[in-house]
Amino acid sequence: METAELHRRIDAVWRLEAPKLIGALVRVVRDIDLAEELAQDALVSALERWPESGIPDNPGAWLMTTARNRGIDLLRHRQLAERKHAMLGGDPDFEPHVMPDFDALDDDIGDDRLRLIFTACHPVLPHEARIALTLRLLGGLTTAEIARAFLQPEPTVAQRIVRAKRTLAEKRVPYDMPRGEERGERLASVLGVVYLIFNEGYAATAGEDWMRPALCEEALRLGRMLAALEPDEPEVLGLLALMELQASRTHARIDATGRPVLLDRQDRARWDRLAIARGQALLARAIRHPDGAGPYTLQAAIAACHAGAPTAAATDWPRIAALYALLLQVAPSPVVELNRAVAVSRAEGPAAGLALVDAIADAPALARYAPLPAVRGDLLEQLGRQDDARAEFRRAAELTANAGERAVLLARAAALDAPAG
Repeated sequence: METAELHRRIDAVWRLEAPKLIGALVRVVRDIDLAEELAQDALVSALERWPESGIPDNPGAWLMTTARNRGIDLLRHRQLAERKHAMLGGDPDFEPHVMPDFDALDDDIGDDRLRLIFTACHPVLPHEARIALTLRLLGGLTTAEIARAFLQPEPTVAQRIVRAKRTLAEKRVPYDMPRGEERGERLASVLGVVYLIFNEGYAATAGEDWMRPALCEEALRLGRMLAALEPDEPEVLGLLALMELQASRTHARIDATGRPVLLDRQDRARWDRLAIARGQALLARAIRHPDGAGPYTLQAAIAACHAGAPTAAATDWPRIAALYALLLQVAPSPVVELNRAVAVSRAEGPAAGLALVDAIADAPALARYAPLPAVRGDLLEQLGRQDDARAEFRRAAELTANAGERAVLLARAAALDAPAG
């Protein structure tokens, strides 16, 4: 196997296994920094050994064993150094740290990742710090990817993650699953994390792949566990409904060559009807609740409009535009306004949509947001302003870090270069 291909496969294994590895390690060592250090050491060992021995049949177990052995060696050395330091200093009150029970890594103790998500979403942390930390630890996202999800500078997000880990350590926050009201206090942040994990899997912000299905599956798994924990919470049901409905289109979103297929051109016969049915049933339960008009439930209702349309032309765009207007009231953001502009353009024409886009074009949060020029290019093309549309598609291609998305945008720009006829 070529070195580049092997490293790509190792990277794929790491993205899948790292959250499980870190979650289990934190449960045992009770220290996020140490858990990350041990996990990274295991990755370094994999990069050194797997090119010669090949990727093992169970890479997750290999990484866990390697991290455990490294942890035992590291902590034994630390204990020895501390003991010698105490003896030289004559400290009569010295008490060595107790060695964690690394054998407990093999225990069936429930879901470490869900437990760690609730821990990282502790109220001692600011809201955005909770989400950034959890995405870093359990979402498999790099700091750069999290920064793009937040539409914020990468150094800002990096500092936020460092401060969050320090705060959890200083406050001695226990790595346990909260109960009752305490769980409810953290639930909104946990839902936000799961939502962003799903979004990164559904439309990867960077890399060669248009999607990262493993992240979608992980978000769905966590969402189902949350629904089992909180079966009467409408936003838990709404989020799971949204993910089921979005995931139903997975197989239709990529063509045989791996290139993205946009919604209007997807083969709807390839949509997963069982996933749609699950999403619709969950949405119905959420809507029946007195508080069933939260942001996730409204987004699920929008996704249900698409899922229920037999063809792209049959999509109920006026209803989608109205739902986005409601969503703006409960969760205002320029991204939601941009999506509403798309729906309005389909319901009332491209000129109406373009007016809404131009009204938010200078929003700081959208300064480097690739969908903004992409949407604007699409509307300009519909209005016959080919040169302006071409420039917008090229600008969008420059802003995106995803190779598949960039290829689609450049192809649209190139199509406008071709002579008419």
